[in-house]
Amino acid sequence: MSFQKFVKTVVWYGLKPFFRMKVEGREYIPKEGSAIICANHISNWDPPVFGSSIKREVHFIAKEELFHKKWLAALMTSLKVFPIKRGMSDRQALRKALGLLKNGEALGLFPEGTRSKTGDLQKGMSGVGFFALRSDAVVVPCAIIGPYKIGRQMKLVYGPPVDMTELRERKADPKEVTERIMAAISELIENNR
Repeated sequence: MSFQKFVKTVVWYGLKPFFRMKVEGREYIPKEGSAIICANHISNWDPPVFGSSIKREVHFIAKEELFHKKWLAALMTSLKVFPIKRGMSDRQALRKALGLLKNGEALGLFPEGTRSKTGDLQKGMSGVGFFALRSDAVVVPCAIIGPYKIGRQMKLVYGPPVDMTELRERKADPKEVTERIMAAISELIENNR
């Protein structure tokens, strides 16, 4: 068992009784091959809950500030999290993400880039559209439906993959692709509240 899988199991079974977590649509996540799994971001609890709900090994991108402390950087790296500089084009992070996708790995992303303070879905950043266009990854939307309150049910709903065929064929703009992915997440939220 990998370290990430061990931590995911501990986190899932540790948090499940408090938030009565329920997962639907896991069958949409491919068991192998390149995949981009995208979720909305409503709380600081999202990364461990979202990450631990996915059975396969997943790589995540996190803001560079989280890597400033050596012990935290070591922990994040062992959990397959790598840093990205926010507010600028971080070519190294972009190359790493594309390399992982080209090697058939899975990438977990929060397209909004930061947590929503209101809980409402924010505009997605074009990075997710860039990754989707530059790879042949399956793009799976996920709705995290809260609130995170002890005793209240938390739901993670995975939906059918976003059809990328036409977008890739006509080399659509990354912004348009991101909007399509965000629309799929929005629809999942609306249909599963």
